[in-house]
This record gives sequence, C-alpha cells and structure tokens, in this order.
Amino acid sequence: MCVGLPAKVKKVKDGQAIVDAMGATRVVSSELVDGLEPGDFVMVHAGAAIAKITEDDETEASAIMEALE
Repeated sequence: MCVGLPAKVKKVKDGQAIVDAMGATRVVSSELVDGLEPGDFVMVHAGAAIAKITEDDETEASAIMEALE
C-alpha cells in the first residue's frame, strides 16, 4: 500500500519545497506541481509533492493518519 502525507508548503526554491508534514519539516521535490507558493497544501509521496490539495483535504487526511497511529 502506498500512502501520501499531507503537508503545508513553507518555502519553494529551485525545484524543491520545504514542507511541514504533521509537525516534521521535510525537503521534497516540487517539480511535479506547477505554481507552488508558501501556504499551499500538497500531498507528498516518495519525496515529491504530487498534487495541490485544499486545507480541508489536509485536515481530513491528517485526522485519518492520526487515527492510524
């Protein structure tokens, strides 16, 4: 099973984004998603932001991940 993690973009530069994924800061590739800006929410999988998501999506995904812990 593959799992993507919701994350909030903190900074974008040179094809990489610094994101906050459930309290952990990570550097991920931002090459697959056009127009990322700080404050955007993304789904992260295998070290890459794979899609923009809404804040509601992030809240729901985070709640599901916490329930699985």
